[in-house]
Amino acid sequence: MERADILTLGAGAAGLFCAGSLAGQGRRVLVLEHARAPGEKIRISGGGRCNFTNLATAPDRFLSETPRFCASALAGYTPGDFVALVDRAGIAWHEKTEGQLFCDGSAKQIVEMLRRRMEGAELRLGVAVEGITPGTPHLVHTSAGPIEARHVVVATGGKSIPKMGATGIGYRIAETTGHRLVETLPGLVPLTFGAHELAQTAPLAGLSVEAVAETTTAPRKGQRPPRFRDQLLFTHRGLSGPAILQISSFWRPGEAMRLDLAPGLDLAAELIAAKRQAGRSHPAAVLGRVLPARLAGAIAEEMGLGAARLADVPDRVLSTLAARVSAWTISPVGSEGYRTAEVTLGGVDGRDLDARTLESRRVPGLHFIGEVVDVTGWLGGYNFQWAWASAHAAARAILSA
Repeated sequence: MERADILTLGAGAAGLFCAGSLAGQGRRVLVLEHARAPGEKIRISGGGRCNFTNLATAPDRFLSETPRFCASALAGYTPGDFVALVDRAGIAWHEKTEGQLFCDGSAKQIVEMLRRRMEGAELRLGVAVEGITPGTPHLVHTSAGPIEARHVVVATGGKSIPKMGATGIGYRIAETTGHRLVETLPGLVPLTFGAHELAQTAPLAGLSVEAVAETTTAPRKGQRPPRFRDQLLFTHRGLSGPAILQISSFWRPGEAMRLDLAPGLDLAAELIAAKRQAGRSHPAAVLGRVLPARLAGAIAEEMGLGAARLADVPDRVLSTLAARVSAWTISPVGSEGYRTAEVTLGGVDGRDLDARTLESRRVPGLHFIGEVVDVTGWLGGYNFQWAWASAHAAARAILSA
Protein backbone atom coordinates (compact mmCIF):
# COMPACT_ATOMS: atom_id res chain seq x y z
CA MET A 1 0.00 0.00 0.00
CA GLU A 2 1.22 3.49 -0.81
CA ARG A 3 2.25 5.65 2.12
CA ALA A 4 2.91 9.37 2.63
CA ASP A 5 3.81 11.37 5.71
CA ILE A 6 1.39 14.17 4.79
CA LEU A 7 -1.47 13.89 2.34
CA THR A 8 -3.13 17.11 1.14
CA LEU A 9 -6.50 16.71 -0.53
CA GLY A 10 -7.04 19.42 -3.12
CA ALA A 11 -4.71 21.63 -5.15
CA GLY A 12 -6.57 24.90 -4.96
CA ALA A 13 -5.31 28.00 -3.17
CA ALA A 14 -5.24 26.48 0.34
CA GLY A 15 -3.93 23.08 -0.74
CA LEU A 16 -1.11 24.45 -2.89
CA PHE A 17 -0.04 26.91 -0.21
CA CYS A 18 -0.10 24.26 2.52
CA ALA A 19 1.96 21.85 0.43
CA GLY A 20 4.48 24.60 -0.25
CA SER A 21 4.82 25.28 3.47
CA LEU A 22 5.38 21.57 4.13
CA ALA A 23 7.72 20.76 1.22
CA GLY A 24 11.46 20.38 1.70
CA GLN A 25 11.18 19.52 5.40
CA GLY A 26 12.19 15.87 5.17
CA ARG A 27 8.63 14.55 4.92
CA ARG A 28 6.96 12.90 1.98
CA VAL A 29 4.21 15.32 0.98
CA LEU A 30 1.64 14.14 -1.56
CA VAL A 31 -1.09 16.39 -3.01
CA LEU A 32 -4.11 14.86 -4.72
CA GLU A 33 -6.31 16.83 -7.14
CA HIS A 34 -9.14 15.36 -9.17
CA ALA A 35 -9.00 18.08 -11.83
CA ARG A 36 -6.55 18.11 -14.75
CA ALA A 37 -4.78 21.27 -13.56
CA PRO A 38 -4.07 22.85 -10.16
CA GLY A 39 -5.32 26.24 -9.01
CA GLU A 40 -8.13 26.59 -11.52
CA LYS A 41 -10.18 29.00 -9.37
CA ILE A 42 -7.07 31.11 -8.84
CA ARG A 43 -6.59 31.27 -12.61
CA ILE A 44 -10.07 32.71 -13.28
CA SER A 45 -10.23 34.95 -10.21
CA GLY A 46 -10.21 38.73 -10.33
CA GLY A 47 -11.02 38.81 -14.02
CA GLY A 48 -7.91 36.74 -14.68
CA ARG A 49 -5.65 38.93 -12.52
CA CYS A 50 -6.26 37.35 -9.09
CA ASN A 51 -7.26 39.60 -6.21
CA PHE A 52 -4.79 37.69 -4.05
CA THR A 53 -5.29 39.49 -0.71
CA ASN A 54 -6.78 42.52 0.99
CA LEU A 55 -4.80 44.87 3.20
CA ALA A 56 -7.89 45.50 5.35
CA THR A 57 -8.09 41.85 6.44
CA ALA A 58 -9.54 41.49 9.94
CA PRO A 59 -11.85 38.97 11.61
CA ASP A 60 -14.86 41.27 11.15
CA ARG A 61 -14.57 40.85 7.36
CA PHE A 62 -15.55 37.19 7.62
CA LEU A 63 -18.84 35.36 8.23
CA SER A 64 -18.91 32.35 10.54
CA GLU A 65 -21.10 30.82 13.21
CA THR A 66 -17.97 31.07 15.40
CA PRO A 67 -17.06 34.70 14.58
CA ARG A 68 -13.62 34.82 16.26
CA PHE A 69 -12.52 31.42 14.98
CA CYS A 70 -10.48 32.88 12.10
CA ALA A 71 -8.61 35.43 14.25
CA SER A 72 -5.67 33.25 15.28
CA ALA A 73 -4.83 32.03 11.77
CA LEU A 74 -5.23 35.51 10.27
CA ALA A 75 -2.88 36.95 12.89
CA GLY A 76 -0.34 34.22 12.18
CA TYR A 77 -0.09 34.94 8.46
CA THR A 78 -0.93 38.47 7.33
CA PRO A 79 -1.52 40.13 3.95
CA GLY A 80 1.96 41.62 4.31
CA ASP A 81 3.44 38.12 4.56
CA PHE A 82 1.83 37.08 1.29
CA VAL A 83 2.80 40.34 -0.42
CA ALA A 84 6.41 39.64 0.57
CA LEU A 85 6.10 36.23 -1.09
CA VAL A 86 4.70 37.80 -4.24
CA ASP A 87 7.49 40.38 -4.28
CA ARG A 88 10.18 37.69 -3.93
CA ALA A 89 8.63 35.92 -6.90
CA GLY A 90 8.99 39.11 -8.96
CA ILE A 91 5.25 39.45 -9.60
CA ALA A 92 4.15 43.04 -10.19
CA TRP A 93 0.93 44.06 -8.48
CA HIS A 94 -1.26 47.06 -7.78
CA GLU A 95 -3.86 48.18 -5.26
CA LYS A 96 -7.22 48.67 -6.91
CA THR A 97 -9.65 49.93 -4.27
CA GLU A 98 -10.02 49.56 -0.51
CA GLY A 99 -6.92 47.41 -0.03
CA GLN A 100 -7.64 44.98 -2.86
CA LEU A 101 -4.36 43.77 -4.41
CA PHE A 102 -4.24 42.41 -7.96
CA CYS A 103 -1.52 41.10 -10.26
CA ASP A 104 -0.51 43.57 -12.97
CA GLY A 105 -0.23 40.58 -15.28
CA SER A 106 -1.99 37.24 -15.08
CA ALA A 107 -3.41 35.18 -12.24
CA LYS A 108 -1.39 32.31 -13.71
CA GLN A 109 1.65 33.96 -12.12
CA ILE A 110 0.24 33.21 -8.66
CA VAL A 111 -0.42 29.57 -9.64
CA GLU A 112 3.13 29.21 -10.96
CA MET A 113 4.57 30.82 -7.83
CA LEU A 114 2.69 28.33 -5.66
CA ARG A 115 3.79 25.43 -7.87
CA ARG A 116 7.45 26.45 -7.61
CA ARG A 117 7.12 26.94 -3.86
CA MET A 118 5.96 23.33 -3.37
CA GLU A 119 9.00 21.85 -5.09
CA GLY A 120 9.84 18.66 -3.24
CA ALA A 121 6.17 17.74 -2.78
CA GLU A 122 4.44 15.47 -5.28
CA LEU A 123 1.34 16.74 -7.11
CA ARG A 124 -0.85 14.03 -8.55
CA LEU A 125 -3.64 15.18 -10.89
CA GLY A 126 -6.74 13.34 -12.02
CA VAL A 127 -7.12 11.44 -8.74
CA ALA A 128 -10.46 11.72 -6.97
CA VAL A 129 -10.77 11.35 -3.21
CA GLU A 130 -13.60 9.05 -2.16
CA GLY A 131 -13.38 9.07 1.62
CA ILE A 132 -11.27 8.59 4.74
CA THR A 133 -11.05 5.86 7.36
CA PRO A 134 -9.53 7.52 10.44
CA GLY A 135 -6.76 5.67 12.21
CA THR A 136 -3.05 5.61 12.96
CA PRO A 137 -2.24 6.17 10.17
CA HIS A 138 -5.33 7.46 8.35
CA LEU A 139 -6.46 5.55 5.29
CA VAL A 140 -7.56 7.71 2.35
CA HIS A 141 -9.62 6.02 -0.34
CA THR A 142 -9.02 7.36 -3.86
CA SER A 143 -9.89 6.51 -7.44
CA ALA A 144 -6.30 5.28 -7.81
CA GLY A 145 -6.30 3.10 -4.72
CA PRO A 146 -5.84 3.56 -0.96
CA ILE A 147 -3.08 5.71 0.55
CA GLU A 148 -1.96 5.78 4.18
CA ALA A 149 -0.83 9.01 5.85
CA ARG A 150 -0.17 10.15 9.40
CA HIS A 151 -1.43 13.65 8.61
CA VAL A 152 -4.28 14.46 6.22
CA VAL A 153 -5.17 18.01 5.21
CA VAL A 154 -8.61 18.50 3.66
CA ALA A 155 -8.36 21.45 1.26
CA THR A 156 -11.06 20.39 -1.16
CA GLY A 157 -12.89 23.74 -1.33
CA GLY A 158 -16.65 24.20 -1.37
CA LYS A 159 -19.49 23.70 -3.83
CA SER A 160 -19.14 26.94 -5.78
CA ILE A 161 -18.56 26.88 -9.56
CA PRO A 162 -19.05 23.14 -10.13
CA LYS A 163 -17.89 23.48 -13.75
CA MET A 164 -14.43 24.09 -12.28
CA GLY A 165 -14.65 20.77 -10.48
CA ALA A 166 -16.25 21.60 -7.11
CA THR A 167 -17.80 18.47 -5.60
CA GLY A 168 -18.38 19.05 -1.88
CA ILE A 169 -16.33 15.94 -0.98
CA GLY A 170 -14.76 17.79 1.95
CA TYR A 171 -18.14 18.12 3.65
CA ARG A 172 -18.81 14.41 3.21
CA ILE A 173 -15.42 13.61 4.73
CA ALA A 174 -16.21 15.87 7.67
CA GLU A 175 -19.61 14.27 8.27
CA THR A 176 -18.40 10.69 8.00
CA THR A 177 -15.62 11.41 10.51
CA GLY A 178 -18.01 12.83 13.09
CA HIS A 179 -17.78 16.59 12.52
CA ARG A 180 -20.66 19.02 12.62
CA LEU A 181 -21.48 21.10 9.56
CA VAL A 182 -22.90 24.60 9.34
CA GLU A 183 -25.50 24.71 6.55
CA THR A 184 -23.85 25.44 3.21
CA LEU A 185 -25.24 28.11 0.89
CA PRO A 186 -24.02 29.98 -2.21
CA GLY A 187 -22.17 33.19 -1.26
CA LEU A 188 -21.02 36.23 -3.23
CA VAL A 189 -23.65 35.37 -5.82
CA PRO A 190 -26.04 37.28 -8.15
CA LEU A 191 -29.65 37.44 -6.96
CA THR A 192 -32.74 36.62 -9.00
CA PHE A 193 -36.22 38.14 -9.22
CA GLY A 194 -39.70 36.74 -9.72
CA ALA A 195 -41.77 37.48 -12.80
CA HIS A 196 -43.29 40.75 -11.52
CA GLU A 197 -40.03 42.51 -10.62
CA LEU A 198 -38.25 40.96 -13.58
CA ALA A 199 -40.77 42.53 -15.95
CA GLN A 200 -39.57 45.92 -14.66
CA THR A 201 -35.86 45.26 -14.42
CA ALA A 202 -34.99 42.86 -17.28
CA PRO A 203 -35.21 45.64 -19.91
CA LEU A 204 -32.49 47.42 -17.93
CA ALA A 205 -30.04 44.50 -18.25
CA GLY A 206 -26.49 45.75 -18.69
CA LEU A 207 -27.01 49.03 -16.82
CA SER A 208 -24.69 49.69 -13.89
CA VAL A 209 -25.07 52.26 -11.13
CA GLU A 210 -23.37 52.98 -7.82
CA ALA A 211 -25.64 51.91 -4.99
CA VAL A 212 -25.87 51.07 -1.32
CA ALA A 213 -27.28 47.61 -0.63
CA GLU A 214 -28.45 46.53 2.81
CA THR A 215 -30.52 43.78 4.34
CA THR A 216 -33.53 44.70 6.42
CA THR A 217 -32.67 42.24 9.20
CA ALA A 218 -29.52 42.07 11.31
CA PRO A 219 -27.42 38.87 11.05
CA ARG A 220 -27.22 38.65 14.84
CA LYS A 221 -29.11 40.19 17.72
CA GLY A 222 -27.73 43.59 18.62
CA GLN A 223 -25.95 44.07 15.27
CA ARG A 224 -26.90 46.57 12.60
CA PRO A 225 -27.90 45.25 9.19
CA PRO A 226 -24.83 45.22 6.91
CA ARG A 227 -24.52 47.89 4.20
CA PHE A 228 -22.28 47.88 1.13
CA ARG A 229 -21.65 50.77 -1.26
CA ASP A 230 -20.40 49.70 -4.68
CA GLN A 231 -21.54 49.10 -8.24
CA LEU A 232 -24.89 47.38 -8.92
CA LEU A 233 -25.59 45.68 -12.24
CA PHE A 234 -29.02 44.92 -13.72
CA THR A 235 -29.12 41.48 -15.38
CA HIS A 236 -31.65 39.46 -17.35
CA ARG A 237 -32.33 37.40 -14.21
CA GLY A 238 -32.13 40.04 -11.48
CA LEU A 239 -29.22 41.94 -9.97
CA SER A 240 -25.46 41.49 -9.76
CA GLY A 241 -22.36 43.65 -9.36
CA PRO A 242 -20.10 44.01 -6.30
CA ALA A 243 -22.74 45.62 -4.06
CA ILE A 244 -25.14 42.72 -4.67
CA LEU A 245 -22.47 40.03 -4.38
CA GLN A 246 -21.45 41.44 -1.01
CA ILE A 247 -24.96 41.65 0.41
CA SER A 248 -25.90 38.21 -0.98
CA SER A 249 -23.79 36.52 1.69
CA PHE A 250 -26.01 38.11 4.37
CA TRP A 251 -29.36 37.79 2.59
CA ARG A 252 -31.59 34.76 3.07
CA PRO A 253 -34.58 33.63 0.95
CA GLY A 254 -37.81 35.27 2.05
CA GLU A 255 -36.06 38.39 3.32
CA ALA A 256 -36.32 41.85 1.78
CA MET A 257 -33.39 44.13 1.08
CA ARG A 258 -33.12 47.86 0.54
CA LEU A 259 -31.22 49.62 -2.24
CA ASP A 260 -30.20 53.27 -2.47
CA LEU A 261 -29.53 54.06 -6.12
CA ALA A 262 -28.47 57.64 -5.37
CA PRO A 263 -26.32 57.34 -2.23
CA GLY A 264 -25.49 60.54 -0.41
CA LEU A 265 -28.15 62.61 -2.15
CA ASP A 266 -31.37 64.13 -0.81
CA LEU A 267 -33.27 63.31 -3.95
CA ALA A 268 -36.62 64.56 -2.63
CA ALA A 269 -35.11 68.01 -2.02
CA GLU A 270 -33.54 67.94 -5.49
CA LEU A 271 -36.86 67.13 -7.17
CA ILE A 272 -38.81 69.74 -5.21
CA ALA A 273 -36.16 72.40 -5.91
CA ALA A 274 -36.24 71.53 -9.61
CA LYS A 275 -40.02 71.88 -9.55
CA ARG A 276 -39.69 75.42 -8.23
CA GLN A 277 -36.98 76.37 -10.72
CA ALA A 278 -38.02 74.52 -13.87
CA GLY A 279 -41.58 73.32 -13.48
CA ARG A 280 -41.94 72.36 -17.13
CA SER A 281 -39.20 69.73 -16.81
CA HIS A 282 -40.07 66.07 -16.47
CA PRO A 283 -39.18 64.03 -13.36
CA ALA A 284 -37.11 61.66 -15.50
CA ALA A 285 -34.89 64.55 -16.55
CA VAL A 286 -34.05 65.35 -12.92
CA LEU A 287 -33.47 61.69 -12.09
CA GLY A 288 -31.25 61.52 -15.16
CA ARG A 289 -28.79 63.87 -13.49
CA VAL A 290 -27.82 61.10 -11.07
CA LEU A 291 -28.96 57.91 -12.83
CA PRO A 292 -28.47 56.47 -16.33
CA ALA A 293 -31.16 57.95 -18.58
CA ARG A 294 -32.75 54.58 -19.31
CA LEU A 295 -33.06 53.78 -15.61
CA ALA A 296 -34.40 57.26 -14.80
CA GLY A 297 -37.04 56.92 -17.49
CA ALA A 298 -38.04 53.42 -16.39
CA ILE A 299 -38.55 54.51 -12.77
CA ALA A 300 -40.59 57.56 -13.80
CA GLU A 301 -42.77 55.35 -16.02
CA GLU A 302 -43.20 52.79 -13.25
CA MET A 303 -44.42 55.55 -10.93
CA GLY A 304 -46.85 56.82 -13.58
CA LEU A 305 -44.87 60.02 -14.12
CA GLY A 306 -43.40 59.36 -17.55
CA ALA A 307 -45.17 62.26 -19.26
CA ALA A 308 -45.79 64.46 -16.22
CA ARG A 309 -44.35 67.93 -15.71
CA LEU A 310 -42.79 68.67 -12.35
CA ALA A 311 -45.13 71.62 -11.84
CA ASP A 312 -48.12 69.26 -11.96
CA VAL A 313 -46.74 66.74 -9.46
CA PRO A 314 -47.49 67.24 -5.74
CA ASP A 315 -44.48 67.39 -3.44
CA ARG A 316 -45.60 64.26 -1.62
CA VAL A 317 -45.57 62.34 -4.91
CA LEU A 318 -42.08 63.63 -5.66
CA SER A 319 -41.03 62.43 -2.22
CA THR A 320 -42.48 59.00 -3.02
CA LEU A 321 -40.56 59.00 -6.30
CA ALA A 322 -37.37 59.88 -4.43
CA ALA A 323 -37.98 57.02 -1.98
CA ARG A 324 -38.35 54.62 -4.91
CA VAL A 325 -34.79 55.54 -5.89
CA SER A 326 -33.18 55.99 -2.48
CA ALA A 327 -35.01 53.30 -0.50
CA TRP A 328 -36.03 50.72 -3.11
CA THR A 329 -37.21 47.66 -1.17
CA ILE A 330 -37.02 44.40 -3.09
CA SER A 331 -37.55 40.74 -2.28
CA PRO A 332 -35.39 38.48 -4.47
CA VAL A 333 -36.78 34.99 -4.97
CA GLY A 334 -33.37 33.36 -4.92
CA SER A 335 -29.86 33.42 -6.25
CA GLU A 336 -28.08 32.02 -9.28
CA GLY A 337 -26.79 29.29 -6.98
CA TYR A 338 -23.47 27.53 -6.86
CA ARG A 339 -23.18 27.78 -10.65
CA THR A 340 -21.97 31.38 -10.38
CA ALA A 341 -21.31 31.77 -6.63
CA GLU A 342 -17.75 32.81 -5.86
CA VAL A 343 -17.71 31.06 -2.48
CA THR A 344 -19.62 28.64 -0.29
CA LEU A 345 -21.05 29.87 3.01
CA GLY A 346 -20.97 27.49 5.96
CA GLY A 347 -18.93 24.32 6.15
CA VAL A 348 -17.02 22.44 8.83
CA ASP A 349 -18.09 23.84 12.20
CA GLY A 350 -15.32 25.79 13.91
CA ARG A 351 -16.32 24.28 17.26
CA ASP A 352 -14.90 20.96 16.04
CA LEU A 353 -11.53 22.44 15.01
CA ASP A 354 -8.60 23.96 16.90
CA ALA A 355 -8.50 27.58 15.76
CA ARG A 356 -4.70 27.73 16.10
CA THR A 357 -3.91 24.62 14.05
CA LEU A 358 -7.08 23.85 12.05
CA GLU A 359 -6.74 20.30 13.40
CA SER A 360 -9.86 18.31 14.18
CA ARG A 361 -10.79 18.06 17.84
CA ARG A 362 -12.38 14.70 17.02
CA VAL A 363 -9.76 13.05 14.77
CA PRO A 364 -6.10 13.78 15.59
CA GLY A 365 -3.95 14.33 12.52
CA LEU A 366 -6.87 15.48 10.37
CA HIS A 367 -6.92 19.17 9.37
CA PHE A 368 -9.48 21.22 7.45
CA ILE A 369 -8.39 24.45 5.72
CA GLY A 370 -9.70 27.04 3.28
CA GLU A 371 -13.23 27.22 1.93
CA VAL A 372 -14.36 23.88 3.36
CA VAL A 373 -14.32 25.49 6.84
CA ASP A 374 -17.17 27.70 8.08
CA VAL A 375 -15.24 30.91 7.40
CA THR A 376 -16.33 33.07 4.45
CA GLY A 377 -14.81 36.42 3.59
CA TRP A 378 -16.28 39.49 1.98
CA LEU A 379 -15.64 40.15 -1.69
CA GLY A 380 -12.23 41.60 -2.39
CA GLY A 381 -9.39 39.16 -1.69
CA TYR A 382 -10.40 38.15 1.81
CA ASN A 383 -11.11 34.52 0.92
CA PHE A 384 -7.67 34.07 -0.60
CA GLN A 385 -6.11 35.51 2.54
CA TRP A 386 -8.07 32.97 4.60
CA ALA A 387 -6.75 30.22 2.31
CA TRP A 388 -3.13 31.30 2.84
CA ALA A 389 -3.54 31.89 6.57
CA SER A 390 -5.41 28.67 7.39
CA ALA A 391 -2.95 26.65 5.28
CA HIS A 392 -0.01 28.26 7.06
CA ALA A 393 -1.51 27.48 10.47
CA ALA A 394 -2.07 23.82 9.60
CA ALA A 395 1.39 23.38 8.05
CA ARG A 396 3.12 24.96 11.01
CA ALA A 397 1.27 22.65 13.41
CA ILE A 398 2.06 19.54 11.36
CA LEU A 399 5.77 20.33 11.16
CA SER A 400 5.95 20.82 14.91
CA ALA A 401 4.00 17.63 15.71
